[in-house]
Amino acid sequence: MKQVQLITDGACHGNPGPGGWASILRYGKHTKEIFGSSSHTTNNRMELAAAIEGFRALKEPCGIEVVTDSEYVMKGITEWIEGWKRKGWVTKAKTPVVNRDLWMTLDRLRSGHKVRWTWTKGHASHRDNNRADELATLAAASQTFSKGYKPDVQFPTYDLRNAEPEAVDSLFGG
Repeated sequence: MKQVQLITDGACHGNPGPGGWASILRYGKHTKEIFGSSSHTTNNRMELAAAIEGFRALKEPCGIEVVTDSEYVMKGITEWIEGWKRKGWVTKAKTPVVNRDLWMTLDRLRSGHKVRWTWTKGHASHRDNNRADELATLAAASQTFSKGYKPDVQFPTYDLRNAEPEAVDSLFGG
């Protein structure tokens, strides 16, 4: 099984506002950087998008170390998600899980891999995390995508204006 490192980050100018995500994939001496944007989103949706798109870039099952500076992503995928699924995607407070569409997608994508999640402090000494932050911030500001990026129509949208109604309702208390 190939061993891959996936470094992720998301950025948002305003919350909600224009956002960007970035993933850096490392396999041996090979590195691939991918990034993208959404015109009306949240920082948490961009953090999840970075992880989703990183997994989506993989073409076979791998051993993956995912490095994130998002406590939301880290705790959500390692501590909270199993409880959410058991309770029908509601929180301990009995409210709908925010960004359920993206959590469900990330959960499905990780299932074919052996995954280890690692948290790193943002804007610190992790070179690849700093690079992912730079790419995500650039994508948010310029509303661009990495060369060759193609969204998958079967995946949820990262833009709140096109998200499933329950994702927006739970975010804004509707």
